[in-house]
Amino acid sequence: MYVALIRGVVKENEATIDMPIGRSDKDRKKMAVRKSGKNAVTHFKILQRFDGFTYLEIKIDTGRTHQIRVHLSEIGYPVVGDEVYSNGKNPFGVKRSNVTCKVYRIHSSYHKGKNENRSTCSRIF
Repeated sequence: MYVALIRGVVKENEATIDMPIGRSDKDRKKMAVRKSGKNAVTHFKILQRFDGFTYLEIKIDTGRTHQIRVHLSEIGYPVVGDEVYSNGKNPFGVKRSNVTCKVYRIHSSYHKGKNENRSTCSRIF
């Protein structure tokens, strides 16, 4: 799960964005919603609404590059501080995208020759 502060007030309490994502034709460094892109599904629910902003909890079914940022920008709610997908608007002067991991993922792997399983935690970004 992720959380993000976005620009704009979302009316729905929860929603699913199901739009394919692929490399942008206009800027090869960016991703974009494209009919020829790969399947991408993002679910969100409102945690809190503010004057002009919304705080979301986000779950993704797929893991496309910049998926959350692309999907939210596409529906008109860019992530606060996202200089790439927010049309340059940054009302707070935030220096980076404000999408944050809410939970940790546990990685398990089998170590050759040691006959043991080890788990490590890493943040999902």
